[in-house]
Amino acid sequence: MLGDPMRRAIFETLAQRPSSVGELAEQLPISRPAVSQHLKALKDGGLVVAHAEGTRRIYRLNPQGVAALRSWLDGVWEHALADFHKFAEQTVADETAGTDHPDIDHPNRSTKGMP
Repeated sequence: MLGDPMRRAIFETLAQRPSSVGELAEQLPISRPAVSQHLKALKDGGLVVAHAEGTRRIYRLNPQGVAALRSWLDGVWEHALADFHKFAEQTVADETAGTDHPDIDHPNRSTKGMP
């Protein structure tokens, strides 16, 4: 959903202030219909809500949708950091046990007899 650069730009703009389709189109290098299509995708994904103001619809970020996205991202980062921590611990344990890693240069390794 936010993989599209224009959707990210719209999302970032709405994070600064609520806007209409016309206001968004003025700030971006795409047409009003294209902005509307991106807003529809963001709305369908729960990240954007709209309300009527006269004849215009004003779009803003949906706090619940943004909170859910942040929660998901936090989980992804926690998992990635836990995996990195395990890898770092295993690397230290391997080095302490003397296990060689061919891609790591060991400064105390003897090179006597090596060409």
